[in-house]
Amino acid sequence: MGRLVIVSNRVPDPRERDQPAGGLAVALADVLRDEASSLWFGWSGTQEDFEGDPKVAIDTHNKVTYATIPLTPAQHRGYYQRFSNGILWPLCHYRLGLMNYTQPDWDSYQDVNGMFARALLPLLKPDDTIWVQDYHLFPLAQMLRNLGVTAPVGFFLHIPFPPWSLFRALPPADALLADMAAFDLVGVQTDEDADNLKECLRIEGLDGASRVMACPIGIDPVKFGEEARAAWDGSEVKRLRESMHDEPLIIGVDRLDYSKGLEERFQGYERLLTRYPEHRGHVTYLQVAPVSRGEVEEYRLLRRQLDETIGRINGAFAEFDWTPIRYLTRPVPRQVLAGFYRLADVALVTPLRDGMNLVAKEYIAAQDPENPGALVLSHLAGAAPELTEALLVNPHDADAIADALHQALTMDKAARKRRWTLLDTEVRSTTAGTWSRDFLAALYKAGKARQA
Repeated sequence: MGRLVIVSNRVPDPRERDQPAGGLAVALADVLRDEASSLWFGWSGTQEDFEGDPKVAIDTHNKVTYATIPLTPAQHRGYYQRFSNGILWPLCHYRLGLMNYTQPDWDSYQDVNGMFARALLPLLKPDDTIWVQDYHLFPLAQMLRNLGVTAPVGFFLHIPFPPWSLFRALPPADALLADMAAFDLVGVQTDEDADNLKECLRIEGLDGASRVMACPIGIDPVKFGEEARAAWDGSEVKRLRESMHDEPLIIGVDRLDYSKGLEERFQGYERLLTRYPEHRGHVTYLQVAPVSRGEVEEYRLLRRQLDETIGRINGAFAEFDWTPIRYLTRPVPRQVLAGFYRLADVALVTPLRDGMNLVAKEYIAAQDPENPGALVLSHLAGAAPELTEALLVNPHDADAIADALHQALTMDKAARKRRWTLLDTEVRSTTAGTWSRDFLAALYKAGKARQA
């Protein structure tokens, strides 16, 4: 298949060791380890003013060549903040009320995709296979085709795709769907997402429905399990373990985002303490929620709301020697989180809508097989159809979350081991490696069919 070229909005710094838990960068880093050579192209994360197209910076690390470009402050505001994250993100997470569409932002989104295509073009080789990642770059295949690129171009959407009844609320919905039809293959996380996208393409009279593929993403469970075992004796895990005084720990790890259901989750935990008072003083909930998109008003309001909710719960239930919720809004290194997962008796993963949620899979991979914890998972997470032995809940139902937490905290070891064994088998069967191999094999076949 020649060289793999990955294109994403943001390219991680290859020298940065502390990658976040879950997410695109982690999954693709696992994929790239298995490639003979590859190119990763995208935004550097920097902003600067420039005329025309920016200069591409090249950095090679191990077998991967990283090629990055900056954005101007105006491009960052229009393409990234407003259209990608202020319109497409809430739309795809079924939150139409948070959309604020303007024509200039749509123009900026198209302009930056065109700039990406022009900057990438000189870096391509004849036998490359191009794999575009996520909602920031819906138009990129069409932009590349307009420049004469004939290589196979695939796309993977890491977030949910909504049904036509919602997607049609986007004014340029027809234009975006036409752009998506230019890809040789479009991958999504679940069968529901695939059905939604196929319906949209059919309604628009586009022929791309046959090239939509459900291909759930995974992790490298062996490597992550090794990291969890290695972190067990680390100073951070030791400090957390000692602070628990042999009492149970519930853990949640999410980017600070309204799609993660943090407010509803805290209310569920509060309901646990109200309805099952035997847990008061004997369980602690640690929520790690690094701040993201802090410049966006909706996220600032969310952080303020969560601070108030946590303060109210801790104020109502805390004792002089016990705090119900511990709350961190700064990043925790992935290796340390692996140890925290292994220590935690329960993982609470209850997004209101999620493409997949790799944190749920990382928690399973981190467990001690002889004494595993329990996973409480939203049935609206993309991982739910795979992880059916988790305690599945409706994230909007505080009583259901409370009941599931009580069940998880009181479950005997035999039941926990039975559930975990089935979950671990599933996590090991759908990995980052199988995800990439399955998608790229299908993309190669689809590209050949188009060129025939």
